[in-house]
Amino acid sequence: MAKKTLGEVADYINGRAFKPDEWEDDGLPIIRIQNLTGSTDVCNRTTKTYEEKYLVVDGDLLFAWSASLGAHIWHGENGWLNQHIFKVIPHEGIDKLYLYYYLLHVVDQLYAKTHGSGMVHITLKPFKNTEIYIPPLSEQHRIVTRIESLFAKLDEAKEKSQAVVDGFELRKSAILHKAFTGELTERWRKKHGVGLDSWEVKSLKEVASLQTGLMKGKCYEEETVFHPYLRVANVQDGFLDLTEIKNIEVSVSNVERYLLKQGDVLFTEGGDYDKLGRGTVWEGEIPNCLHQNHIFVVRPHKDILNPYFLSFQAGSKYGKKYFLSCSKQTTNLASINSTQLKQFPVKLPTLPEQIEIISKISHLLKLESHAKETAEAVLDQIDTMKKAILARAFRGELGTNDPTEEWAGEYIQTKICL
Repeated sequence: MAKKTLGEVADYINGRAFKPDEWEDDGLPIIRIQNLTGSTDVCNRTTKTYEEKYLVVDGDLLFAWSASLGAHIWHGENGWLNQHIFKVIPHEGIDKLYLYYYLLHVVDQLYAKTHGSGMVHITLKPFKNTEIYIPPLSEQHRIVTRIESLFAKLDEAKEKSQAVVDGFELRKSAILHKAFTGELTERWRKKHGVGLDSWEVKSLKEVASLQTGLMKGKCYEEETVFHPYLRVANVQDGFLDLTEIKNIEVSVSNVERYLLKQGDVLFTEGGDYDKLGRGTVWEGEIPNCLHQNHIFVVRPHKDILNPYFLSFQAGSKYGKKYFLSCSKQTTNLASINSTQLKQFPVKLPTLPEQIEIISKISHLLKLESHAKETAEAVLDQIDTMKKAILARAFRGELGTNDPTEEWAGEYIQTKICL
């Protein structure tokens, strides 16, 4: 395997410095770094013709040497190369894809040679002086084939993992829908001789009490104290975000009125459409905690309504549809008032069935959350695994007849279980 420099194995044509007054709506695209990194799908265009060296065609190898350093294979219509990008033309005996993967492999090394702050760049001389190992052309072909085989497996795993992550909310919604249409506990009812007609529907005010919260900035003439309090930002859809808790001044006589109690169900007054009526159950996470006026506290009558059952129902498609239908709506925002919340029609199975529904929902959501976390962990590892494959490839450990070559495939199988 011969050691050479990047300057010895290819020619590098820098793009043209297009000016904004040359941009048009029609013609060939002007290929900028943003178009390579995927940060935008929009291309400036031009109907003019320039030197052929600036023409980029499908399959050309490009290298962005400013801001976001990286190698790219252009897949798109013919276009004109903008500045800060090299068009890489490999010399005879150099496989273009071998060079592409090698540039991906050494990009961190190239970053170490950059200049500037913010928009860093690498100049041509240190770029060309970077070393590259060149095996025989047939070996280059084998290495490329092996890399692409392994990368294809990783890309498949990435696609599957992303689908798991993206589909989490949809699967959660489906679980809640089955719960509050009775499907989730159909077998339980048959076993206990209970029909779906045992479910009642009552307004929330019939099965719970509701209280509004403390208004911020109120002036008091009597003795006051400071207490931690919950804001809308703390109440999420099915959980609490307690990373930032603020204190509020309140009169001593009003503390008891606004004090949260274990088992309270918290509802937000408004926000984005998808967050309307979001809520969760207070489990006494912070002692002596109050709540602001944009959070409603619902205290279920526990002899008829379980707080977790109410929280899940409010977060279901059934609950969200009700809140959205009666909400006051402005651009991208919606809100409900206490009267509308009190009128929420609560589906009421017997308490034992409520407990069964809570148990099934919790179990299924736990499985879904675990699948989502596993998928997110895989996504976090994909880039690291690709770097590991490239490192082995350019140490001569891929694309050979060495029986240990199968290591990379085994590596993927042990890391990804989808």
